Amino acid sequence: MSLLEIKEATLKFGGVVAVNNLSLSVEEGEVYAIVGPNGAGKSTVFNLISRFYQPFSGSITFDGQNLLDRAPDQVADLGIARTFQNIELFDHATVLQNLLVGRHRHRKTSLVEELFFAPRVRREEIAHREVVEEVIDFLDLQPYRDKMIAGLPYGVRKVVELGRALATGPKLLLLDEPASGLSVEETQDMRWWIDDIRKQMGITVLMVEHDMGLVSSVSDRVLALADGAKLAEGTPAEVQADPAVIEAYLGVGAV
Repeated sequence: MSLLEIKEATLKFGGVVAVNNLSLSVEEGEVYAIVGPNGAGKSTVFNLISRFYQPFSGSITFDGQNLLDRAPDQVADLGIARTFQNIELFDHATVLQNLLVGRHRHRKTSLVEELFFAPRVRREEIAHREVVEEVIDFLDLQPYRDKMIAGLPYGVRKVVELGRALATGPKLLLLDEPASGLSVEETQDMRWWIDDIRKQMGITVLMVEHDMGLVSSVSDRVLALADGAKLAEGTPAEVQADPAVIEAYLGVGAV
């Protein structure tokens, strides 16, 4: 059984078909990339998985459970974490505080216990901070640990958002254009982290990305989209050589 499976999903906005009868499966432990021109429906697929959108038809299952039965605020509890194209962090909080937000789904204490900082709250807080410190070490964020997000460079903010997603302890990590806006050196670092996230942490990665160098270096399989429909699926080399993909990117004359 695949960890994530989408079957014949269709999403319409009025007369516009954003996702068109799309089927895909992501196996546990792999890095799976979705590529395509702007407006192809890549991030819309992420929004379906995140339950921001309800498909017009089709099914989505995660770890054997029907994802369409879940509300958006229940997705993280299943073990799905996500980053966004536009960085979504708390600007006037520190790196440490932003990462601790990722531990919210693991809290088991009551409001009364939190108000009086009961012993169980203290134990949980220590455990959450230990997990977050491991993420900080993993992503080399020690120099920024106690700094406000508002004063950090863009590339560091991208890494912090990745860290917050990892702090949730996910089974599946959705990365929405992780290399967008990064320098060559930062993109190389992102490549290493994605590889280590899969190999060292055992986390499955589903990624939307335009940087084909990054896609080719870390992905096991690639799905190419255009106008919400599947063009090709296979290894990075197979997809890059597919005539339909070349036409979608470069035009008919390039085939």
